[in-house]
Amino acid sequence: MEYTFGKIGKGDRIIWTVLLLLSLLSLLIIYSSTGALAYREAEETWHYLIRHGVFLTLGFVIILLMVHIIPVKLYSIISQVLVYISLGLLGLAFFMNLTGSGEGSGRTLDLKIISFQPAELAKIALIMFVARILSKNQKSKKDFKKAFVKIIIYSVLICGLIFLSDFSTAALLFLTIMAMMFVGRIPFKYLMAVIGMGIVLLVLVYFTADYFPSQFSRMGTVKGRIERFIHGDPSSREGITQADYARLAIYEGGWLGKGPGHSDVSNYMASAYNDFIFAIIVEEYGLIFGGVIILLYLIFFYRGVVIIRRARRTFPAFLVAGLTLLLVFQAMINIGVSTGILPVTGQPLPWVSMGGTSMLFTSIAFGCILSVSYQNQKDSRKMEQPVQINTPDEDELMQ
Repeated sequence: MEYTFGKIGKGDRIIWTVLLLLSLLSLLIIYSSTGALAYREAEETWHYLIRHGVFLTLGFVIILLMVHIIPVKLYSIISQVLVYISLGLLGLAFFMNLTGSGEGSGRTLDLKIISFQPAELAKIALIMFVARILSKNQKSKKDFKKAFVKIIIYSVLICGLIFLSDFSTAALLFLTIMAMMFVGRIPFKYLMAVIGMGIVLLVLVYFTADYFPSQFSRMGTVKGRIERFIHGDPSSREGITQADYARLAIYEGGWLGKGPGHSDVSNYMASAYNDFIFAIIVEEYGLIFGGVIILLYLIFFYRGVVIIRRARRTFPAFLVAGLTLLLVFQAMINIGVSTGILPVTGQPLPWVSMGGTSMLFTSIAFGCILSVSYQNQKDSRKMEQPVQINTPDEDELMQ
Protein backbone atom coordinates (compact mmCIF):
# COMPACT_ATOMS: atom_id res chain seq x y z
CA MET A 1 0.00 0.00 0.00
CA GLU A 2 2.82 2.37 0.89
CA TYR A 3 4.59 1.54 -2.37
CA THR A 4 1.40 2.19 -4.35
CA PHE A 5 0.85 5.54 -2.66
CA GLY A 6 4.48 6.44 -3.28
CA LYS A 7 3.99 5.92 -7.00
CA ILE A 8 0.81 8.01 -7.12
CA GLY A 9 1.21 10.60 -4.37
CA LYS A 10 4.47 12.21 -5.44
CA GLY A 11 5.93 14.98 -3.35
CA ASP A 12 5.89 15.63 0.38
CA ARG A 13 4.04 12.76 2.05
CA ILE A 14 3.34 14.74 5.21
CA ILE A 15 1.45 17.38 3.20
CA TRP A 16 -0.48 14.57 1.49
CA THR A 17 -1.35 13.21 4.94
CA VAL A 18 -2.52 16.64 6.10
CA LEU A 19 -4.72 16.94 3.00
CA LEU A 20 -6.26 13.50 3.56
CA LEU A 21 -7.01 14.25 7.23
CA LEU A 22 -8.53 17.64 6.37
CA SER A 23 -10.62 15.98 3.64
CA LEU A 24 -12.03 13.41 6.07
CA LEU A 25 -12.89 16.12 8.59
CA SER A 26 -14.37 18.29 5.84
CA LEU A 27 -16.76 15.56 4.68
CA LEU A 28 -17.91 14.87 8.25
CA ILE A 29 -18.49 18.51 9.18
CA ILE A 30 -20.12 19.47 5.85
CA TYR A 31 -22.60 16.65 6.22
CA SER A 32 -23.58 17.64 9.76
CA SER A 33 -23.68 21.39 9.09
CA THR A 34 -25.73 21.21 5.88
CA GLY A 35 -28.13 18.37 6.69
CA ALA A 36 -31.09 20.60 7.56
CA LEU A 37 -30.38 22.99 4.66
CA ALA A 38 -30.06 20.10 2.20
CA TYR A 39 -33.34 18.60 3.35
CA ARG A 40 -35.16 21.92 2.93
CA GLU A 41 -33.78 22.53 -0.56
CA ALA A 42 -33.40 19.03 -2.01
CA GLU A 43 -35.26 16.80 0.49
CA GLU A 44 -32.09 14.73 0.84
CA THR A 45 -29.74 15.30 3.78
CA TRP A 46 -26.71 14.11 1.80
CA HIS A 47 -27.20 16.53 -1.14
CA TYR A 48 -24.37 18.93 -0.21
CA LEU A 49 -22.18 16.09 1.05
CA ILE A 50 -22.20 14.53 -2.44
CA ARG A 51 -21.55 17.90 -4.05
CA HIS A 52 -18.64 18.61 -1.73
CA GLY A 53 -17.26 15.10 -2.25
CA VAL A 54 -17.24 15.63 -6.00
CA PHE A 55 -15.26 18.88 -5.69
CA LEU A 56 -12.83 17.28 -3.24
CA THR A 57 -12.27 14.44 -5.71
CA LEU A 58 -11.74 16.89 -8.58
CA GLY A 59 -9.30 18.76 -6.36
CA PHE A 60 -7.21 15.65 -5.78
CA VAL A 61 -7.28 14.88 -9.52
CA ILE A 62 -5.99 18.40 -10.29
CA ILE A 63 -3.17 18.01 -7.73
CA LEU A 64 -2.13 14.63 -9.15
CA LEU A 65 -2.16 15.92 -12.73
CA MET A 66 -0.07 18.95 -11.77
CA VAL A 67 2.48 16.87 -9.86
CA HIS A 68 2.84 14.16 -12.51
CA ILE A 69 2.51 16.13 -15.75
CA ILE A 70 3.19 19.87 -15.44
CA PRO A 71 6.86 20.94 -15.01
CA VAL A 72 7.51 23.59 -12.36
CA LYS A 73 9.24 25.94 -14.83
CA LEU A 74 5.96 26.24 -16.79
CA TYR A 75 4.41 28.20 -13.92
CA SER A 76 7.03 30.89 -14.36
CA ILE A 77 6.46 31.02 -18.10
CA ILE A 78 2.67 31.41 -17.92
CA SER A 79 2.57 33.68 -14.85
CA GLN A 80 2.53 36.96 -16.79
CA VAL A 81 -0.22 35.73 -19.11
CA LEU A 82 -2.30 34.64 -16.10
CA VAL A 83 -1.87 38.07 -14.52
CA TYR A 84 -3.21 39.79 -17.64
CA ILE A 85 -6.12 37.34 -17.81
CA SER A 86 -6.86 38.00 -14.13
CA LEU A 87 -6.87 41.75 -14.68
CA GLY A 88 -9.28 41.33 -17.59
CA LEU A 89 -11.65 39.07 -15.66
CA LEU A 90 -11.60 41.28 -12.56
CA GLY A 91 -12.32 44.31 -14.71
CA LEU A 92 -15.15 42.50 -16.48
CA ALA A 93 -16.71 41.42 -13.17
CA PHE A 94 -16.57 44.98 -11.86
CA PHE A 95 -18.01 46.39 -15.09
CA MET A 96 -20.90 43.90 -15.02
CA ASN A 97 -21.66 44.85 -11.43
CA LEU A 98 -21.36 48.55 -12.24
CA THR A 99 -23.84 48.30 -15.11
CA GLY A 100 -26.19 46.02 -13.21
CA SER A 101 -25.68 43.06 -15.54
CA GLY A 102 -23.87 41.02 -12.88
CA GLU A 103 -25.09 39.36 -9.72
CA GLY A 104 -24.39 39.99 -6.06
CA SER A 105 -21.59 42.30 -4.98
CA GLY A 106 -19.38 41.86 -8.04
CA ARG A 107 -17.30 39.02 -6.61
CA THR A 108 -18.66 36.38 -8.97
CA LEU A 109 -18.30 36.37 -12.75
CA ASP A 110 -21.06 34.44 -14.48
CA LEU A 111 -19.90 33.31 -17.93
CA LYS A 112 -23.01 31.13 -18.42
CA ILE A 113 -20.87 28.02 -18.94
CA ILE A 114 -19.12 28.52 -15.61
CA SER A 115 -19.51 30.86 -12.67
CA PHE A 116 -16.51 31.63 -10.47
CA GLN A 117 -14.73 34.34 -8.51
CA PRO A 118 -11.92 35.93 -10.59
CA ALA A 119 -10.13 36.80 -7.35
CA GLU A 120 -9.36 33.10 -6.82
CA LEU A 121 -7.46 32.97 -10.11
CA ALA A 122 -5.87 36.37 -9.45
CA LYS A 123 -4.43 35.21 -6.11
CA ILE A 124 -2.49 32.34 -7.66
CA ALA A 125 -1.52 34.30 -10.79
CA LEU A 126 -0.12 37.25 -8.84
CA ILE A 127 1.87 35.01 -6.48
CA MET A 128 3.38 33.15 -9.46
CA PHE A 129 4.21 36.46 -11.12
CA VAL A 130 5.80 37.96 -8.00
CA ALA A 131 7.84 34.78 -7.50
CA ARG A 132 9.09 35.16 -11.09
CA ILE A 133 10.06 38.82 -10.60
CA LEU A 134 11.85 38.16 -7.30
CA SER A 135 13.74 35.21 -8.75
CA LYS A 136 15.06 37.32 -11.63
CA ASN A 137 16.14 40.29 -9.48
CA GLN A 138 18.43 39.06 -6.70
CA LYS A 139 21.85 40.38 -7.74
CA SER A 140 22.03 44.05 -6.72
CA LYS A 141 20.25 46.91 -4.96
CA LYS A 142 19.19 48.18 -8.36
CA ASP A 143 17.52 44.82 -9.04
CA PHE A 144 15.67 44.96 -5.71
CA LYS A 145 14.33 48.43 -6.48
CA LYS A 146 13.28 47.36 -9.98
CA ALA A 147 11.52 44.30 -8.59
CA PHE A 148 9.76 46.34 -5.90
CA VAL A 149 8.38 48.89 -8.36
CA LYS A 150 7.09 46.22 -10.76
CA ILE A 151 5.54 44.14 -7.97
CA ILE A 152 3.79 47.14 -6.44
CA ILE A 153 2.32 48.26 -9.76
CA TYR A 154 0.74 44.89 -10.52
CA SER A 155 -0.25 44.26 -6.90
CA VAL A 156 -2.03 47.60 -6.63
CA LEU A 157 -3.88 46.98 -9.89
CA ILE A 158 -5.05 43.47 -8.97
CA CYS A 159 -5.67 44.05 -5.25
CA GLY A 160 -7.37 47.35 -6.09
CA LEU A 161 -9.87 45.64 -8.39
CA ILE A 162 -10.48 42.92 -5.82
CA PHE A 163 -10.86 45.56 -3.09
CA LEU A 164 -13.86 47.07 -4.89
CA SER A 165 -15.91 43.94 -4.18
CA ASP A 166 -14.00 41.95 -1.56
CA PHE A 167 -11.87 43.82 0.97
CA SER A 168 -10.76 40.77 2.98
CA THR A 169 -9.42 38.89 -0.05
CA ALA A 170 -7.59 41.99 -1.28
CA ALA A 171 -6.04 42.51 2.16
CA LEU A 172 -5.09 38.82 2.42
CA LEU A 173 -3.43 38.81 -1.00
CA PHE A 174 -1.56 42.08 -0.39
CA LEU A 175 -0.34 40.83 3.00
CA THR A 176 0.99 37.70 1.27
CA ILE A 177 2.79 39.76 -1.38
CA MET A 178 4.36 41.92 1.33
CA ALA A 179 5.59 38.80 3.11
CA MET A 180 7.01 37.47 -0.17
CA MET A 181 8.92 40.72 -0.73
CA PHE A 182 10.29 40.49 2.81
CA VAL A 183 11.48 36.93 2.12
CA GLY A 184 12.83 38.13 -1.24
CA ARG A 185 15.11 40.67 0.53
CA ILE A 186 13.32 43.78 -0.71
CA PRO A 187 14.67 46.67 1.44
CA PHE A 188 12.70 47.09 4.65
CA LYS A 189 12.29 50.86 4.13
CA TYR A 190 10.29 50.17 0.95
CA LEU A 191 7.98 47.78 2.79
CA MET A 192 7.43 50.23 5.65
CA ALA A 193 6.53 52.94 3.15
CA VAL A 194 3.89 50.65 1.62
CA ILE A 195 2.49 49.79 5.05
CA GLY A 196 2.22 53.49 5.87
CA MET A 197 0.36 54.22 2.63
CA GLY A 198 -1.92 51.24 3.27
CA ILE A 199 -2.89 52.60 6.69
CA VAL A 200 -3.60 56.02 5.19
CA LEU A 201 -5.76 54.42 2.48
CA LEU A 202 -7.73 52.42 5.05
CA VAL A 203 -8.36 55.56 7.11
CA LEU A 204 -9.54 57.44 4.01
CA VAL A 205 -11.93 54.62 3.09
CA TYR A 206 -13.30 54.58 6.63
CA PHE A 207 -14.07 58.31 6.72
CA THR A 208 -15.29 58.64 3.12
CA ALA A 209 -17.26 55.37 2.79
CA ASP A 210 -20.63 57.14 3.17
CA TYR A 211 -19.95 59.34 0.14
CA PHE A 212 -19.36 56.53 -2.36
CA PRO A 213 -22.19 55.73 -4.83
CA SER A 214 -24.25 52.56 -4.41
CA GLN A 215 -22.06 50.68 -6.90
CA PHE A 216 -19.25 50.93 -4.33
CA SER A 217 -21.35 49.65 -1.43
CA ARG A 218 -18.51 47.39 -0.27
CA MET A 219 -16.78 50.50 1.09
CA GLY A 220 -19.65 50.92 3.52
CA THR A 221 -19.40 47.22 4.38
CA VAL A 222 -15.73 47.65 5.29
CA LYS A 223 -16.52 50.62 7.52
CA GLY A 224 -19.41 48.77 9.14
CA ARG A 225 -17.31 45.73 9.97
CA ILE A 226 -14.60 47.87 11.53
CA GLU A 227 -17.16 49.72 13.66
CA ARG A 228 -18.88 46.51 14.75
CA PHE A 229 -15.55 45.01 15.73
CA ILE A 230 -14.53 48.05 17.80
CA HIS A 231 -17.87 49.11 19.30
CA GLY A 232 -19.84 45.88 19.10
CA ASP A 233 -22.69 44.93 16.78
CA PRO A 234 -25.97 46.81 17.52
CA SER A 235 -27.85 43.85 16.02
CA SER A 236 -26.74 41.78 18.99
CA ARG A 237 -29.22 43.73 21.13
CA GLU A 238 -32.12 42.70 18.93
CA GLY A 239 -31.06 39.18 17.93
CA ILE A 240 -28.06 36.91 17.74
CA THR A 241 -25.67 37.61 14.86
CA GLN A 242 -23.55 35.11 12.96
CA ALA A 243 -20.53 36.03 15.08
CA ASP A 244 -22.56 35.50 18.25
CA TYR A 245 -23.68 32.09 17.03
CA ALA A 246 -20.05 31.18 16.33
CA ARG A 247 -18.96 32.08 19.85
CA LEU A 248 -21.97 30.21 21.24
CA ALA A 249 -20.97 27.11 19.26
CA ILE A 250 -17.43 27.24 20.67
CA TYR A 251 -18.77 27.74 24.20
CA GLU A 252 -21.19 24.82 23.92
CA GLY A 253 -18.53 22.57 22.41
CA GLY A 254 -16.27 22.86 25.44
CA TRP A 255 -13.16 20.71 25.57
CA LEU A 256 -14.60 17.49 24.14
CA GLY A 257 -17.57 18.66 22.02
CA LYS A 258 -21.11 17.35 21.65
CA GLY A 259 -20.20 14.59 19.24
CA PRO A 260 -20.38 14.21 15.42
CA GLY A 261 -23.66 15.42 13.97
CA HIS A 262 -24.92 16.92 17.24
CA SER A 263 -24.45 20.59 16.37
CA ASP A 264 -27.46 22.75 17.21
CA VAL A 265 -26.01 26.12 16.27
CA SER A 266 -25.40 25.14 12.63
CA ASN A 267 -29.19 25.07 12.11
CA TYR A 268 -29.31 28.83 12.71
CA MET A 269 -26.16 29.96 10.89
CA ALA A 270 -26.15 30.96 7.24
CA SER A 271 -22.38 30.38 6.91
CA ALA A 272 -21.95 27.35 9.18
CA TYR A 273 -20.41 25.35 6.33
CA ASN A 274 -18.13 28.12 5.11
CA ASP A 275 -16.96 31.25 6.94
CA PHE A 276 -17.73 29.92 10.46
CA ILE A 277 -17.04 26.23 9.93
CA PHE A 278 -14.29 26.18 12.58
CA ALA A 279 -16.86 27.10 15.24
CA ILE A 280 -19.03 24.12 14.23
CA ILE A 281 -15.97 21.86 14.34
CA VAL A 282 -15.33 22.94 17.94
CA GLU A 283 -19.00 22.54 18.86
CA GLU A 284 -19.06 18.93 17.64
CA TYR A 285 -15.50 17.79 18.38
CA GLY A 286 -14.33 20.16 21.12
CA LEU A 287 -11.53 22.64 21.68
CA ILE A 288 -8.93 19.88 21.82
CA PHE A 289 -9.82 18.78 18.29
CA GLY A 290 -9.89 22.44 17.22
CA GLY A 291 -6.31 22.65 18.43
CA VAL A 292 -5.48 19.62 16.28
CA ILE A 293 -6.85 21.47 13.23
CA ILE A 294 -4.60 24.43 13.98
CA LEU A 295 -1.70 22.01 14.43
CA LEU A 296 -2.35 20.49 10.97
CA TYR A 297 -2.04 23.90 9.34
CA LEU A 298 1.13 24.61 11.32
CA ILE A 299 2.57 21.26 10.18
CA PHE A 300 1.72 22.24 6.61
CA PHE A 301 3.49 25.57 7.17
CA TYR A 302 6.57 23.79 8.53
CA ARG A 303 6.67 21.41 5.57
CA GLY A 304 6.39 24.40 3.25
CA VAL A 305 9.51 25.84 4.90
CA VAL A 306 11.29 22.51 4.43
CA ILE A 307 10.39 22.50 0.72
CA ILE A 308 11.70 26.07 0.37
CA ARG A 309 15.01 25.19 2.03
CA ARG A 310 15.47 22.17 -0.27
CA ALA A 311 14.69 24.06 -3.47
CA ARG A 312 17.73 24.51 -5.72
CA ARG A 313 16.20 27.36 -7.71
CA THR A 314 14.82 30.70 -6.57
CA PHE A 315 11.51 30.71 -8.47
CA PRO A 316 10.17 27.46 -6.94
CA ALA A 317 11.26 28.63 -3.49
CA PHE A 318 9.44 31.96 -3.77
CA LEU A 319 6.39 30.25 -5.31
CA VAL A 320 6.07 27.83 -2.39
CA ALA A 321 6.67 30.64 0.09
CA GLY A 322 3.84 32.73 -1.37
CA LEU A 323 1.29 29.93 -1.69
CA THR A 324 2.07 28.46 1.74
CA LEU A 325 1.72 31.86 3.41
CA LEU A 326 -1.51 32.54 1.51
CA LEU A 327 -3.16 29.30 2.67
CA VAL A 328 -1.93 29.56 6.26
CA PHE A 329 -2.92 33.24 6.54
CA GLN A 330 -6.36 32.37 5.19
CA ALA A 331 -6.76 29.53 7.69
CA MET A 332 -5.72 31.73 10.62
CA ILE A 333 -8.11 34.50 9.51
CA ASN A 334 -11.02 32.04 9.33
CA ILE A 335 -10.18 30.70 12.80
CA GLY A 336 -9.71 34.22 14.15
CA VAL A 337 -13.13 35.29 12.84
CA SER A 338 -14.84 32.22 14.30
CA THR A 339 -13.31 32.86 17.72
CA GLY A 340 -14.04 36.61 17.67
CA ILE A 341 -10.38 37.67 17.55
CA LEU A 342 -10.74 39.30 14.11
CA PRO A 343 -13.54 41.26 12.40
CA VAL A 344 -16.02 39.22 10.36
CA THR A 345 -14.73 38.49 6.85
CA GLY A 346 -15.62 36.07 4.10
CA GLN A 347 -12.56 33.81 4.12
CA PRO A 348 -13.23 30.04 4.03
CA LEU A 349 -11.10 27.48 5.86
CA PRO A 350 -8.80 26.05 3.12
CA TRP A 351 -9.69 22.50 2.03
CA VAL A 352 -12.36 22.23 4.76
CA SER A 353 -15.08 24.79 3.99
CA MET A 354 -17.63 23.91 1.34
CA GLY A 355 -16.90 25.56 -1.97
CA GLY A 356 -17.12 25.08 -5.69
CA THR A 357 -14.53 26.61 -7.96
CA SER A 358 -12.76 28.10 -4.91
CA MET A 359 -11.95 24.53 -3.82
CA LEU A 360 -10.48 23.83 -7.26
CA PHE A 361 -8.26 26.92 -7.13
CA THR A 362 -7.12 25.87 -3.65
CA SER A 363 -6.16 22.50 -5.13
CA ILE A 364 -4.07 24.33 -7.74
CA ALA A 365 -2.16 26.03 -4.91
CA PHE A 366 -1.50 22.69 -3.23
CA GLY A 367 -0.59 21.21 -6.61
CA CYS A 368 2.08 23.86 -7.15
CA ILE A 369 3.57 23.23 -3.70
CA LEU A 370 3.65 19.45 -4.14
CA SER A 371 5.07 19.83 -7.66
CA VAL A 372 8.02 21.78 -6.27
CA SER A 373 8.44 19.17 -3.53
CA TYR A 374 8.54 16.38 -6.13
CA GLN A 375 11.03 18.38 -8.23
CA ASN A 376 13.23 18.73 -5.14
CA GLN A 377 13.15 14.95 -4.66
CA LYS A 378 14.16 14.33 -8.27
CA ASP A 379 16.98 16.90 -8.04
CA SER A 380 18.20 15.29 -4.83
CA ARG A 381 18.27 11.82 -6.41
CA LYS A 382 20.30 13.17 -9.34
CA MET A 383 22.85 14.67 -6.96
CA GLU A 384 23.15 11.38 -5.09
CA GLN A 385 23.90 9.33 -8.21
CA PRO A 386 27.60 8.42 -8.39
CA VAL A 387 29.60 10.04 -11.14
CA GLN A 388 30.80 7.48 -13.63
CA ILE A 389 34.38 8.03 -14.83
CA ASN A 390 35.31 6.30 -18.04
CA THR A 391 38.80 4.78 -17.61
CA PRO A 392 40.77 3.11 -20.43
CA ASP A 393 40.77 -0.68 -20.29
CA GLU A 394 43.95 -2.79 -20.05
CA ASP A 395 44.32 -3.30 -23.83
CA GLU A 396 44.21 0.43 -24.45
CA LEU A 397 46.90 1.00 -21.85
CA MET A 398 49.13 -1.62 -23.49
CA GLN A 399 48.86 0.22 -26.77
